[in-house]
Amino acid sequence: MHQGYDLIGDIHGCGNTLIRLLEQMGYSKKNGIYQHPKRKVVFLGDIIDRGPNIRLACHIVRDMVDAGHADIVMGNHEYNVVTYLTEAPPGFNQPYLRQHTKRNNFIVEQTLQQFANYQQEFREFLDWFITLPLFLDYEHFRVVHACWDQAMIDEYQRRYGGNTLHTSLLAESVNTNSFLYQFMDRMLRGTSLKLPGNRSMVAKDGMVRQFFRTKFWAENPKHYNDVVFQPDPLPDDIEHGMLSPEEKDQLLFYGPQEKPLFIGHYWMQGIPAPITPNIACLDYSAVKYGRLAAYRMDQETSLQMGKFTWVRVEKTER
Repeated sequence: MHQGYDLIGDIHGCGNTLIRLLEQMGYSKKNGIYQHPKRKVVFLGDIIDRGPNIRLACHIVRDMVDAGHADIVMGNHEYNVVTYLTEAPPGFNQPYLRQHTKRNNFIVEQTLQQFANYQQEFREFLDWFITLPLFLDYEHFRVVHACWDQAMIDEYQRRYGGNTLHTSLLAESVNTNSFLYQFMDRMLRGTSLKLPGNRSMVAKDGMVRQFFRTKFWAENPKHYNDVVFQPDPLPDDIEHGMLSPEEKDQLLFYGPQEKPLFIGHYWMQGIPAPITPNIACLDYSAVKYGRLAAYRMDQETSLQMGKFTWVRVEKTER
């Protein structure tokens, strides 16, 4: 019987660091699988891409999940690699569901390289990625990769049942006019607003973007700077601009009365801490030599600073 849960943020191929974090939390390898006598891990997605030990991370995570010692939700990187490698049906104007652009090629490059000599194994992981839950709602907390939107979750369950994607839905999920696309974007990438006046901004990664990611917990925001939630700041002349009524209507609000929520995805920096008393992001940029972070959840309704734990990611060990 599991008496507590340990939620772990985005691993991105830092397999050796994952082992160090698990062992730091009292997990040990028995019969080839990491486990704890009283606790269970919940992974927040994004096991793959970028880091040097993607296969190792995938095997650790899947073995724990299959043996009942861990749960997991899908990250946008698992979804992306599946659609990147899924051939498009007749009528699409591209050969694969996800375009093979220079940027998309770069994102999956390490995953493809590290599985290059393990093609059957890789196909099995791709099939497994499709089955991963898109959200998990426990008795006293919730887990999603990027954003919890109860109305969209209710609609998804009404239309499709359950909390997983199916291979037959992949083509529909990349149709930008479909509810399914909007749902996947919300769960796996979060909420966003369009920059005013058809403006664009150049992010630190060199990408030109016309949208910026937004908080979904800001109560009564007035300015753009009240809701921006991404590593890149807004242009100076925009950040203090007023939100229009229409923009406020687009924002989501996860209120303080809701269950504690755990997310990844957002490339946080510094010392892990709650975002609000009931929201924690556990992506602390591990693959960029930040921290691989976890939260040790028990029965609390208000998240506690002392329940975070992490390991610093060393350049020699990822």
